[in-house]
Amino acid sequence: MEIPPPDLGTGRAEPGIDPAARAGYPDHPPRMGFFTDTSVCIGCKACEVACKEWNAVPEDGLLLTGMSYDNTQGLSASTWRHVAFIEQSAVTTRTRDGAPITATGAEGAADLRWLMSSDVCKHCTEAACLDVCPTGALMRTEFGTVVVQDDVCNGCGYCVSACPFGVIGRRETDGGAHKCTLCYDRIGDGLTPACAQACPTESIQFGPLDELRERANQRVAALHDAGKPEARLYGADPGDGIGGAGAFFLLLDQPEVYGLPPDPVVTTRDLPRMWRNAALAACGLAGAVVAACVTGRA
Repeated sequence: MEIPPPDLGTGRAEPGIDPAARAGYPDHPPRMGFFTDTSVCIGCKACEVACKEWNAVPEDGLLLTGMSYDNTQGLSASTWRHVAFIEQSAVTTRTRDGAPITATGAEGAADLRWLMSSDVCKHCTEAACLDVCPTGALMRTEFGTVVVQDDVCNGCGYCVSACPFGVIGRRETDGGAHKCTLCYDRIGDGLTPACAQACPTESIQFGPLDELRERANQRVAALHDAGKPEARLYGADPGDGIGGAGAFFLLLDQPEVYGLPPDPVVTTRDLPRMWRNAALAACGLAGAVVAACVTGRA
């Protein structure tokens, strides 16, 4: 069956796209991904350590950054899993209706809480990094994930600026671009990715993406029933601007609080329109040249 192309002109990917089949894997395993439930993350950073150890990712300097207990600050070529510590004093959230709620403690004192979230590459259905890579170093795997082939990458950096999440970075030591591979070498052997394997609270869950989405919806419903109306999913909608993420999240506040764009859109969405306009302009210019030549001879 032919897989329909994405609707790049509108900035919204067409729901239901099978990225592995479109990449040339007609008979492939289920699409695999991550569901990160931030409501049970304890900030232990076991996922960061496991990722670095398994993938031989260099350490980041082990410096105090002034960002709470966060010594890595963000995703980079040397941090493929990043645990954010977000400290809130006056806990202001929003209901599903958009109405603000400010939670206060005893005698009006503001509650304190940490929002902890283990961020990672989203393995987008519509991946701009794939679109702009001139060497084919970025590839779609049979599991629907996106992987950088180190031996093919020329370090041009186009993928760095194309990613709407700021996930990919270039490493100074080798000049190449690096990011999470969703442990492609492990899942190919039927193993769980290192970060999910090491997570003590099962905040990071790995499995077939359809199953994870169903599980995530049930978890959100349970949190709503438990009096947490602010719980929401991020990246789980196949109809969003990236066609849905292969690694999505349950959040307890607005995406911006976690440093995530509220409505991410594949950055290459306008390329077809730009090429069409360029072609029309070229044709118009060629027509003008021909007309000028004919007029001059007359």
